Amino acid sequence: MNPKRQDGPHAHGIYLDANNRFVFVPDLGLDKVMIYKFDAAKGLLTASDPAFATVKPGSGPRHLAFHPSERFAYVINELSSTLTTFACDTKRGALKELQTISTLPEDFQGENSTAEVEVHPSGKFVYGSNRGHNSIAVFAIDPKTGRLTFNERTATQGKIPRNFAIEPTGKFIVAANQASDNMVVFRVDAKTGRLTPTGSAVETPAPICVKFVPAAE
Repeated sequence: MNPKRQDGPHAHGIYLDANNRFVFVPDLGLDKVMIYKFDAAKGLLTASDPAFATVKPGSGPRHLAFHPSERFAYVINELSSTLTTFACDTKRGALKELQTISTLPEDFQGENSTAEVEVHPSGKFVYGSNRGHNSIAVFAIDPKTGRLTFNERTATQGKIPRNFAIEPTGKFIVAANQASDNMVVFRVDAKTGRLTPTGSAVETPAPICVKFVPAAE
């Protein structure tokens, strides 16, 4: 447990399953992903059964991303710089831990906290950002088990990549570097998931979130 960051509940995201039946809430302060039943007609939440899934003490779960199949969910843990793979049962609203893997090199000695996690639209790759190491870690997904294998880490060409987003076709990632006031575009290799800078970047004050908006017809 981290007494400075985990002195009480600290919900860090809200994620609906595809059928709008359950809501999953990573809580950094509790080291739990809280699970709620969602009444879409009334907009009400009630505790599910099970009511939560746990991660290792001191991990600090921050964000969650579902696999397109919704058989798996991936939670990035801010305080421990790890990614946890869960088997996801959307009929019951339950999560079962399968694997936890570091987002950092084994020899990294500096301070780091993770931020964003995204699953590629193809369902083949998971990406997680490191604030401190200033990189995006790339993992390949085993299609049968959902487990992750490390692929590479790509420098974000800035400091503190608090957020990034995958463009809807899956061809590009835009990384937002909060502390260096820049956003950088990377090309995604469709076969390996690896990232290559395109050379396109833009300066903007303290970017912290990237969202793609559909073009008007």
